Amino acid sequence: MSFGKIMTLLAHAFVGWALCAASMGIGMSVTNLQTALIIHAVGAPIFFAAVSLIYFSRFHFIPPLQTALIFVGFVMVVDFFIVALLINRSISMFESLLGTWIPFILIFGSTFLTGTIILRNRRNTK
Repeated sequence: MSFGKIMTLLAHAFVGWALCAASMGIGMSVTNLQTALIIHAVGAPIFFAAVSLIYFSRFHFIPPLQTALIFVGFVMVVDFFIVALLINRSISMFESLLGTWIPFILIFGSTFLTGTIILRNRRNTK
């Protein structure tokens, strides 16, 4: 895969992550941590379904399973190095099912399902 295609894929993953980060940041500024985590857990699959809809409609360089793995892997890496180590200065966020692991699973699932549905519909209309 070319550098441009990799950057396009990672840019989509970044947009999804940024939307999740914004939901956490805004949520924590207007409510308590628990409510912010719930908002984030609900928003994460919605954000990534929307990003995936755009990615698979316009690009789809790789299959849905690989895309889902890359998107969730990107989120995990950025959460670890930027959020946990640089911002929080603690990896304790990874102890929370609601704070990390549930959103990771939902991001993977929504990306995979969105890609699968879009590509299946595209094949059926041809």
